[in-house]
Amino acid sequence: MEIGLNHFLIVAAILFTIGICGVCINRKSIIHILLSIEIMLLAVNINLVAFSVFINDIIGQIFVMFVLTVAAAESGIGLAIMVIYYKKRGNINVVQANLMKE
Repeated sequence: MEIGLNHFLIVAAILFTIGICGVCINRKSIIHILLSIEIMLLAVNINLVAFSVFINDIIGQIFVMFVLTVAAAESGIGLAIMVIYYKKRGNINVVQANLMKE
């Protein structure tokens, strides 16, 4: 049995669904939300690489490098914001983040 495009698309769809469920279900922790967004971005990257190989074009793989760069920057900035917020408030609860309007 050969691994084809459908297998990669199914894996990417499952990962994307897990990421969406993680964002929707776990709205109290910023860390869980960031990790869920990373899972969704990795699912998109799997799709880009799979279609790039399927149509025999390297543009999708090049675009994956840009997406990974943006994902790394998003993680770094998000974690920096969390550290600053934790130093100010003492917790990283999303429910209490409304207090940042002060």
